[in-house]
Amino acid sequence: METKFEGGINIAIKIPKNKYEQTVSFYRDILKLEVEEKPISNPTVSRTHEVKFGGNIVWLDCVDNYTHSETWLELNVPDVPAAISHLKDHQIETCDEFEEIPENTHWITDPAGTVFIVKNRD
Repeated sequence: METKFEGGINIAIKIPKNKYEQTVSFYRDILKLEVEEKPISNPTVSRTHEVKFGGNIVWLDCVDNYTHSETWLELNVPDVPAAISHLKDHQIETCDEFEEIPENTHWITDPAGTVFIVKNRD
């Protein structure tokens, strides 16, 4: 069975603490997008805001120990273990130590360092 990857609706921008309020203000006050702070209990993300971005959701995540922002993307698959096996066959390893995530999901990176969450299609 061939693994089929699809882009998901969630995009996370990991933002250093010293730039977080300015970034939230940019999306809310300058772009006038719908922005709502959401509760979060995560050891690496101290605050998060959900931004409605057309058919996507951009998560503005405050990461206290970052020095620059990063964009993280979502990949949806029909079978996570099969997808991870396919990726490992192509020398792409998981890096689940990046951030706590639900069971049966995994973090990977592309060769340029872009982070992806691999998860089951909803």
